Amino acid sequence: MALSVKELRSGACRLVDDEGRSLADVNRFLAALEIRGLSPRTVRAYAFDCLALYRWLEAAGKAVATLRQPDLLDFVAAQRAEDAQPSSINRRLVTCRLLYRFITGQELPDGPGALAPSAHYTGRGRDRSLGLHLLRRMGKLKLRVKQPRKIVEPLSREQVCAFLRSLRRYRDLAIVHLMLLCGLRSHEVLALCIRDVSFEERQLRVRGKGGKERILPLPDLAVLSLGDYLRFERPARCKAQSIFVVLQGRLRGCPMTAAGLRSLFRQRRRNADLAVANPHRFRHTFGADMARAGVRLPFLQRLMGHASAQTTLGYVQLSMSDLADEYRRALREIQKRYPSESS
Repeated sequence: MALSVKELRSGACRLVDDEGRSLADVNRFLAALEIRGLSPRTVRAYAFDCLALYRWLEAAGKAVATLRQPDLLDFVAAQRAEDAQPSSINRRLVTCRLLYRFITGQELPDGPGALAPSAHYTGRGRDRSLGLHLLRRMGKLKLRVKQPRKIVEPLSREQVCAFLRSLRRYRDLAIVHLMLLCGLRSHEVLALCIRDVSFEERQLRVRGKGGKERILPLPDLAVLSLGDYLRFERPARCKAQSIFVVLQGRLRGCPMTAAGLRSLFRQRRRNADLAVANPHRFRHTFGADMARAGVRLPFLQRLMGHASAQTTLGYVQLSMSDLADEYRRALREIQKRYPSESS
């Protein structure tokens, strides 16, 4: 039986078999997530996690209600065999536990062969990165796959300038400016409406993850590119409330889609020098630029719409050239303290 995710016109997602029949338990679970008010993107991610789980269950001859903790190791092994990323595997493990609890009303039980991570010393009850936040006492640890810590380098000045030079529309320029100078996510750009922009006050209202709103200052470059787009490119009789719309073809005037936004960046990434220039990399570049300019972490956290300062730290990874410049600056000061014998 082939399974797939069916996306309905309402934006909801459902799991169906090859004959279009709905899978009752998992679809009740997805409907419950929608009722809770989770965003369509989040519910869609849960749907594809459930799809991976149910495909494995079918191949292994198992059912959700009969799962035990040791079975999760088999699921992890199957996911690794498919080259799934550690972060994806961990998210799917969480989805599996939530789905089991939804269907049975109980936590996933232990059994012989269950394996959980070892507990570790957390220090004096505060986080190790900043030492500002109290840590909660950890309960029983759940099975997780070890995730490598990857450093995402921001775009260089040359890469950003080359990308901006490749743009041929005011709309596209305004989109990139909002990501580069305001740190907006892709879905935040697409969700912007006309009423969210105040040119008089130079402010932008952004709806982030979980429906959380934040107000951002609108920089001069973004004001200029947005103004040019609205005056010269956006259809005058456009009924859509979304700022960014399709500019040509039969869908002219309809809200720009996530696929359309991905296409904008995909075309530029054919250039080898811009191969890493995706929307999220521009957001990382914003975080690094703010850190270089001396913006303090609590302010940057608010600007980026993060619930945790720990998340913000992942966006302020500076490039190797930044580190080298800082090292040389410090070394010049240090060498003044230890003059050479020849001097």
